[in-house]
Amino acid sequence: MNSSILVLANLPEAAAHTARYAAALGRPLGLHLALLHCYLYPTLLEPALVGEVVEQLDRNEAETLAALRALASRLPVPAEVLEATGLLDDDVAAAVRRCHPLLLAMGRGPEQGLLDDLLRSQLLPVLRATGRPVLLVPAATLATAGALGVPRRVLVAVDGEPFALAAASRNLGGLLSSWAAAYTVTQVLRGSDAAARSSHLALADVRASQLLPPATPLDLYEVADAAPAAGILQALADTQADMLVLIARPRSFWGELFHRSVTAAVLRHCPVPVLLLPAVE
Repeated sequence: MNSSILVLANLPEAAAHTARYAAALGRPLGLHLALLHCYLYPTLLEPALVGEVVEQLDRNEAETLAALRALASRLPVPAEVLEATGLLDDDVAAAVRRCHPLLLAMGRGPEQGLLDDLLRSQLLPVLRATGRPVLLVPAATLATAGALGVPRRVLVAVDGEPFALAAASRNLGGLLSSWAAAYTVTQVLRGSDAAARSSHLALADVRASQLLPPATPLDLYEVADAAPAAGILQALADTQADMLVLIARPRSFWGELFHRSVTAAVLRHCPVPVLLLPAVE
């Protein structure tokens, strides 16, 4: 049974805010948190990166773990701290096997270049293998995440093609419905797309995905003649959503998350938490 959220405490300055936000999300279902202290050993990185990461990541591990344990004791839900002991991908995979989390959550700091290199080379292979949904809490949210409750307005972005969610993504239905949020589906129409696909198909695709219970009300917000990433961000601002859901297609997501994909462009500028849902081909 999935009864936890696994928080990857990869950035000490972001861990507390991300954990409090994850606790608020899981509290309606009584989920507990597992805080995984991720060691990012400089010796395992490319030589060109070692000098940059030593000052940023070579911290006093005992103090960091003590801070995480103190944080866990203050959270409004049961929480435990998992101490990493080896390679990052091995530790995350082991934590997933132990905790069977509904989703993984992590904060993203403002300095994206170095972190993107670390995530692409060490973490993304684990996420691909586990197939778990991933919640990314951006730097713009970190200052207020501790005060946020569950989302009230959630925007689900679709790309105009039918999709099938992976089983782990469908397992989130109970969690999403527990927030009692208003759900809006958005699609960006460009040129002939407006005539090719009707609004009914976009809503039907989301319902058919089994992401939400069948009776969940769904609104539609379409954006015309915009680039996909810009259109999604415009819909996010127009609907004042406080969470964005993106479908992570294997062919376009895992290989290009931090390169040229629409997902990457949205993540770089999105001011609210983003929930990435793995789909299947």
